[in-house]
Amino acid sequence: MKVVFVEPAICLSAFALTLTSPLTTQYVYRRIWNETSNYSIAFESNISQCETNKNSSIFILQEKVQKKVSLFSLQMDMSGLIPGLVSTFILLSHSDHKGRKFPMILSSIGALATSIWLCLLSYFDFPFQILIASTFIAAFCGNSTTFLGACFAYIVDQCKEQKQKTIRIAITDFILGLVIGLTGLSSGYFIRELGFMWSFLIIAMVLTVNLIYILFFLDDPVRESSSQSVAMSCSEGLKNLFTRTYTLFKNASGEQRPLLGLLLFTMMSYFFVIIGISPIIILYELNSPLCWNEIFIGYGSALDSVSFLSSFLGIWLFSYFMEDIHMAFIGILTTMVGIAITAFAKTTLMMFLVRLPFLFTIVPLSVLRSMMSKMVHPTEQGTLFACIAFLEIISKVTAITVFNGIYSATVDWYPGFIFLLSAVILLIPAISLCVVKCTNCNEGSYAVLTQEESGDDTADR
Repeated sequence: MKVVFVEPAICLSAFALTLTSPLTTQYVYRRIWNETSNYSIAFESNISQCETNKNSSIFILQEKVQKKVSLFSLQMDMSGLIPGLVSTFILLSHSDHKGRKFPMILSSIGALATSIWLCLLSYFDFPFQILIASTFIAAFCGNSTTFLGACFAYIVDQCKEQKQKTIRIAITDFILGLVIGLTGLSSGYFIRELGFMWSFLIIAMVLTVNLIYILFFLDDPVRESSSQSVAMSCSEGLKNLFTRTYTLFKNASGEQRPLLGLLLFTMMSYFFVIIGISPIIILYELNSPLCWNEIFIGYGSALDSVSFLSSFLGIWLFSYFMEDIHMAFIGILTTMVGIAITAFAKTTLMMFLVRLPFLFTIVPLSVLRSMMSKMVHPTEQGTLFACIAFLEIISKVTAITVFNGIYSATVDWYPGFIFLLSAVILLIPAISLCVVKCTNCNEGSYAVLTQEESGDDTADR
């Protein structure tokens, strides 16, 4: 019996991804620490190996480790850039005609292979630098961006009303946040109680269950038509993909074409900051004066996930009396305040409290996805989310490159500088949204413009 609920697959994938990221960062941190010094980090310790005295040799050591971990994370992400871009664009674009399940399956296989390799790496104590090669190989199967892009396209395929898309995407983000929060809360205990090898093994088991669910239980609403089944060469296939992307913008009306481009730019500039600052926060928490251990980092990750719940509730409530674009403004501005305050967080209590302004951090991502999905035809949803995923990968790697580089260069004299800079960069998507609003002011509202476009399409048919 086939089902059309992709949410279980999203939950399992989110659990695996959320657990993999902090475990990998802290595993590399411990390996580099142990290889750089004669001091080892004990799993059973209730405090982190951290020194606040700047004249101490341990303090100098931890600053050196911070730089090495930051640069290694940069190398890992750069290794998967090109294959990830190509595979994501091809897989999601093809899903409009070949089905949404194939990108999910292939990206799940890549994630499973990575988790198995991490398990072997931690058990046999292989050189951790080999992670760069495994990241490169796994990227050919797609990544988490590919998986989520296919899931969002799968969900949008089932939505018939415009408002339903916004609510359904917000619900999906809420589910992601709930899983991410619970996983983040428990991540420190996984390390403390099970160690890295068994934790990575659990991730591999979860990904195996997820793959079985997608293969044997999930139905695919997009069926391959006979007219699309004609074999074509690789060059013809790539040409067809770029043609569909060009058509995506060409089919938009003269007024909506620049609007779609502006919305893409707004989302990517906002995503650039959010995705770039996330791993830096973990390094910032590991560093003095906070000196957090894995348990506190888990608590912090759990608090971060509250933004998924509050963002969902905000979208659900605001959608009754507020336009989509105004909700996006609220999310960007509150996130800007939260990031700026983080630069001055010097105590554990303050670091927990700075999570309050992040309550609506996810709102712009959900709303902007919905706004763009309303502007394209149902048969172009996969191509749209392929473009979004393609740009997300570029933004992710570029952001991690830039943010890790800046943090590595400034951690000695002011670790909080990167947060102040991030708050300033968030002015870019805010200004871009102002341009969208001003461009659309003559039409009354964004909602009216999309409704008029839908009415025109219906009349043409």
